[in-house]
Amino acid sequence: MTWFPDAEQLRAWGGAEYRFPFTPLSFREDSRIDEIDSLSLVEDDGSLAAFGQCYLRVGRCHFGRVGVAPDRRGRGLGSRLIREMAGWGLKQFGERELSLFVYRTNEGARRLYLRLGFREVPYPDPAFMPDARYMTATSLQPPR
Repeated sequence: MTWFPDAEQLRAWGGAEYRFPFTPLSFREDSRIDEIDSLSLVEDDGSLAAFGQCYLRVGRCHFGRVGVAPDRRGRGLGSRLIREMAGWGLKQFGERELSLFVYRTNEGARRLYLRLGFREVPYPDPAFMPDARYMTATSLQPPR
């Protein structure tokens, strides 16, 4: 919760339905943490370094609410998290395409996803999340 000091940053990460200001309970409910498989990267000291959720959406292994702790960005954790989520998701849901949404204002994340092999494609419902790009990948690029 401390990663999101304002409504704009919170909703860019989690979507328009997030309540702000939030409480621990409203954040948990809006994150759907008890309903959606969540994966995280944790530092040796036990602190949360990165987080994401993985579920099926329109037949693809879909990643949602992907984020890296603000003080840990630029260390390759986003790539590592996406790779870990892909491995887990493909084991869980079977071999299939990967997908995610990225807000148009989040250029850093978009560049990461492009480097990993995601490409922008039309979403089946163009009215859904009009402020976001829909991206898919058939496989991830090897680490550089």
